Amino acid sequence: MKIDRLLAITVLLLNRGRVSAKELSERFEVSSKTIYRDMDTLNQAGIPIVAHQGISGGFEIMEQFMIDRHWLSIEEMSSLVTAVKGINCALDDKETDALLQKVKSLLQKAQRGYAQDKREDRLIMDMNPWGQRNGIKETMQLLKQAVDERRRTAIEYISSGGRSQNRIIEPVSLILKSSIWYVHAYCTLRKDFRVFRLSRIQHAALTEERFEPLEAPVIEQFQWDTSWSDTPEESLVLTFRSEARQRIADVFHPDEVTMLPGGAFRVEVVRKPDDWFYGMILSFGDQVKVESPDFVAEEVVRRAQQIIGRYLN
Repeated sequence: MKIDRLLAITVLLLNRGRVSAKELSERFEVSSKTIYRDMDTLNQAGIPIVAHQGISGGFEIMEQFMIDRHWLSIEEMSSLVTAVKGINCALDDKETDALLQKVKSLLQKAQRGYAQDKREDRLIMDMNPWGQRNGIKETMQLLKQAVDERRRTAIEYISSGGRSQNRIIEPVSLILKSSIWYVHAYCTLRKDFRVFRLSRIQHAALTEERFEPLEAPVIEQFQWDTSWSDTPEESLVLTFRSEARQRIADVFHPDEVTMLPGGAFRVEVVRKPDDWFYGMILSFGDQVKVESPDFVAEEVVRRAQQIIGRYLN
């Protein structure tokens, strides 16, 4: 629908700034002529669209323009309240608490006069995972302060090789991936941007040294980078006892799982048999058996024997 496209274009321009007609036409699967007509429609609706010519040209909305709160539906405002609540649970600072109060105020004003369900518990977001070790929230608050004040931070970090290293970082942003927090920062030792897992930061302290932020790589979606593990992928076949059904659902896609006669389960999957994989397999105990390839099964046995050896000695 045209109205949906016009709203989507407006939000995109507000978030992205200048966007070319070609990119807009490809994104919304319409012709460039349609995009130009859409821009005329938005201008007539009172949204100040500016067109720029040349190679770096495109359309953008004047900086002074802001979307009025009435552009958001009650359902959208309710979702916004839920999201801010989740952030506030994790960060627990004055800034996010003030934001939560403002957004809740907008929702309450919008709900006046509407006889509809006002419950806020239809969707609950809590960004404090179960089992999180002590000290994560304090580290998160310190790093958020470092981001806001552009202050270099000294950290003691446990690297992927298990070594404790002292680093000086320039934090750019905090990242929540599933239930795990990370900080995206420029590392003065490596002279490049790195992603550090907060649970592996043993100690963190703000320094008095300020930094001018460098242009950081854009991380819109924090995806797994296959270069982080140099282990080649393998076609794996695993069998699980029926008691493992609940945990199988946590780890594997339903299309990868087949129920066998008698209640056992067969999993066929392509994975990298690296340290993470072996740790996951061992966590199932005697509820899993690696059927193939043989070298993976042998490595599981070797690691299990090492565990037993720790107790025999």
